[in-house]
Parts: sequence; C-alpha cells; structure tokens
Amino acid sequence: MLTRLASPTHEEVYRVEDHASGLRGFIALHSTRLGPAAGGLRMRVYEGDDAALEDVLNLSRGMSYKNAAAGLPLGGGKAVILGDPARDKTPALLRAMGRAINMLQGRYWTAEDMGMSPEDMAELARETRFVAGLDCGAHASGDPSPVTARGVLGAMRAGAAQLWGTDTLSGRHVAVQGLGHVGWHLCHLLHEAGAKLSVADMNPAHADSTVREFGATMVDPRTIHAVDADIFAPCAIGGVLNSRSIPEIGAKMICGAANNQLATPEAAERLRARGILYLPDYVANGGGIINVAAEILRISPRAPWVEERLGAMQARMAHILTRATGEDLSPATLADRMVEEQLLQVAV
Repeated sequence: MLTRLASPTHEEVYRVEDHASGLRGFIALHSTRLGPAAGGLRMRVYEGDDAALEDVLNLSRGMSYKNAAAGLPLGGGKAVILGDPARDKTPALLRAMGRAINMLQGRYWTAEDMGMSPEDMAELARETRFVAGLDCGAHASGDPSPVTARGVLGAMRAGAAQLWGTDTLSGRHVAVQGLGHVGWHLCHLLHEAGAKLSVADMNPAHADSTVREFGATMVDPRTIHAVDADIFAPCAIGGVLNSRSIPEIGAKMICGAANNQLATPEAAERLRARGILYLPDYVANGGGIINVAAEILRISPRAPWVEERLGAMQARMAHILTRATGEDLSPATLADRMVEEQLLQVAV
C-alpha cells in the first residue's frame, strides 16, 4: 500500500494505493522534532498526482509550523486522497487509508480536513487508533471546524487592535471566501460580533444559505478578494494571494482559515508594499489542531486546556504583529523566523 518517495525536505513521504477500493493518495511527514506528525486528511479533486503531491508537501510543512506556533508537542504531517468526496468516497476507501496510516505505527496522526467528517474518521478508526476528530470516546474532540473559526476570530481581533487601535469587529466589513465548515462557523461568529459580511463560495447553495442566515451580501467567487472591505478572510484553498490577486485586493487586512494562502514567499512582501496587513495563516488557523491535540494527548478536562491555548495563540499573533512592525518586517517573515528558531532548539 505504501511506496516511499525520496524527499530532500521531508522526513518521510509515501504514495498510497489500494486497487481494490480505488484509493490513490499521499502521506507526508515533514517533521517529528517536536513529537509525532499530526495533520488532517484531505480529499479533493486534483489535476493529477503531481498536484496532489505538491499539496501534501506544502500542507505538511505548514502543519510543522502551525503546531510549533501553537506550542504543541506535535510535528507536522498531512495526508491527501485524490477524488471527489461527494462521488468517490466509500467506507472501503476510508478503511484502506486507515490501514495505510496504521502501517506508520504512530509516527503520523490524522484528523478531518477538507472533504472529511467525524463520521469518516470513525471509519478510519476501524483500522487504526492513530486518528482524532472522533465524535465519541473518552477524549473525543469532534469536528475541529468551530474551534478553528474561534481561533481565526481571535486573530482578527489581534489584527484589528494593531491596525485600528481596538479589537472590536462590530461594524467592520469582512469578505469571506469559502463557506465550508470553517467559513460558515466564522461567518456565524462575525455576525454575532456585529460585522458586515460579503461572502462567496463555489457552491451556490452554501452561499445562499449564508446570505439568508446572516444577512450577508453574495459576491462572485472570482472577485471576492477585490471587495472594498476592512478584512479579507480566505477560507477555501491555498495560493489565493498571488501576483494576479494581490494588486486587486480591496481590504486593509487579511486573516483567514485557509492553509498556505501565500502562493510564494514573495507574496508577503508584495502585500506589505501595498500596506496590507497579512496575518500568518498557520498562526491564525491553529485552533483546529489545538482541539485535535487534546484528543491525541488525552487531555482531561479538555475545555479549559483548549481555551487557554486559544488565548495564548491570540496573544502570540499580537506579539508577532507588534514585533514585525518594530523590526520593519512582514508578519509572515517574522513568524517563519520564530518557528524555525524554535525547531532548531529541539534536539534531533
């Protein structure tokens, strides 16, 4: 099932195949310096194996940074399955992936990500114990999406305090791109906070329901980044901050739940040159892995532990933004530097 691939940047990378179930995918362990690699399982339509491999490599690296920034004793890993989750996902396919993960003997822990649910995690758990995000059990953490959204909201408050001198989001106009599990929960929290919402999603039904529930304005997914808003919140796929979109961005601040929002490292400097405050994505969206970590680490009671770390994550974002201003750096550059220094201090 597992074919090991050579990688100059990652500790372990595997192609995963099971012909009986139709499973095709990849598992990447970027770093286990801080602990076992942890990161979700994603299923989506890719252009091909090369695109899926590139995604899993980028996502697993991001998880190393995310877990370190959140202060968790976990390394970074990720898994992806090629296919349409609405059409191709079957119990047999999920159980085959569970067997593949089990072969890594705990060096990688998975949980739900795009295209996955707690019910899917339960199917994987029939084949491996190295899965979190379950709905039931002594330390079950369930869907991490609401906690991810809460972390993003906290990061937005830190950014608002830096940019406008107050952390209130009441009256702020937020353009949300992507209305899946996390995007919808973020819209709910922003609506409760009194923010004005513009929203977009490739699925018209998601956009319609969000407009009805929160009084949001629907925007074409191709132009949501250009809305004249206070905050742009990317909550869909990565790479949305690129040479085409950056000149068109209408917001003064970017803070969202999507992973790998910067298409290239240079994109951070392009945003800074335009006077746009970019909040490093892996710091802003760490709430979900904090929630999952409580299950992996078997924390009890879990609620106060998660709350404490969400507060620490918001404080860390505020520290990054203040220090980046003082050192005349992009917050993304500074955050990377801080995490890399942290990882280097850990003995191999």
